[in-house]
Amino acid sequence: MSTPRRAPSLLESFNYSLEGIIHVLRTQRNMRIHFLVAAVVLVVAFAAGVTNYELIALLLSIAFVLIAEMINTAIESAIDTATTSFDPHAKLAKDIAAGAVLIASVNAVAIGYIVFARRLSDPSSRLIDRVRNAPIDLTLIALVVTILIVIGTKALTGRGTPLRGGLPSGHAALAFAGWMAATYVLGDTRHRFLISTLTFIMALLVAQTRVESGVHSTLEVAYGGLIGAIVTLVLFQAFT
Repeated sequence: MSTPRRAPSLLESFNYSLEGIIHVLRTQRNMRIHFLVAAVVLVVAFAAGVTNYELIALLLSIAFVLIAEMINTAIESAIDTATTSFDPHAKLAKDIAAGAVLIASVNAVAIGYIVFARRLSDPSSRLIDRVRNAPIDLTLIALVVTILIVIGTKALTGRGTPLRGGLPSGHAALAFAGWMAATYVLGDTRHRFLISTLTFIMALLVAQTRVESGVHSTLEVAYGGLIGAIVTLVLFQAFT
């Protein structure tokens, strides 16, 4: 008699969801384009100083596009599994799913134009001036970009799971991004060296625990730390 299958834990369910996202990123070129465009739009939205309502509209339109692309991929996979020969109904289902992605994309472009058209032509909304006065927000942007790069790299390499193992180490990437951000946010204060040193040691400890626990190799941890530090360095150098 077979035993009932154990329900996945909350962490396992979250991991399965991320694996689905990474699979679509790895196999679908359009999804990679959508992710890249989404990251750029969010950075520009922050720099242009959009209102909360405009940001909500942008987030909803981005989510709409990504969800439509994932549903389209799921429908295509299900149809390809169910039939191995040409079926006009299967083709129609794929065309409808692709049409949903097109509608979502056109809607996102329209919303983006409405939000950005006036601001990007207004000299008072210069990107550097806005970012210079908001280091905490820039730190958040750096962490988000770091996470997107980590997910994208894992999608390309196909190693490990989103939350465990593989190239690069997401924990190390975020730890070293935090160290670099802390160093810049403090500016020229007298405690800058001390706090920067402490956060660097903490980042090293995070990286060490990932290696000692056997989750990551030294190379994976070093690569993750390098990604986090460089992404944050580039953003702060460019916008502060």
